[in-house]
Amino acid sequence: QVELVESGGGLVQAGGSLRLSCVASERTFSPYAMGWFRQAPGKEREFVARITWSGRTTDYEDSVKGRFTISRDSAKNTVYLQMTSLKPEDTAAYYCAADRGSRGIYYSPNKYEYWGQGTQVTVYS
Repeated sequence: QVELVESGGGLVQAGGSLRLSCVASERTFSPYAMGWFRQAPGKEREFVARITWSGRTTDYEDSVKGRFTISRDSAKNTVYLQMTSLKPEDTAAYYCAADRGSRGIYYSPNKYEYWGQGTQVTVYS
């Protein structure tokens, strides 16, 4: 039984930076991968980034590539999303999710079994 809790969201001016954190409560947390998704009002949940827990592989949605960096600290059961050069179109609720190794494409929300409650990121011009 795992709980994921995001933090670090907030209100930031365009061009600014923000770092999101997601900590898992499971004492022996060892997912195949962790991902970040976002969802704006009236839109479907969108893949942002993912990292395999080994750290060998990262993937990014094209619009955030070069601006966002995903990382993890396995000793702290934590995954991070460092966001820089933020744009108003990045405004959304951001969710972390755990993939325990199920079949499926890495950018599909259906591949991820556990989800946090989300943290709001609002970017203004």
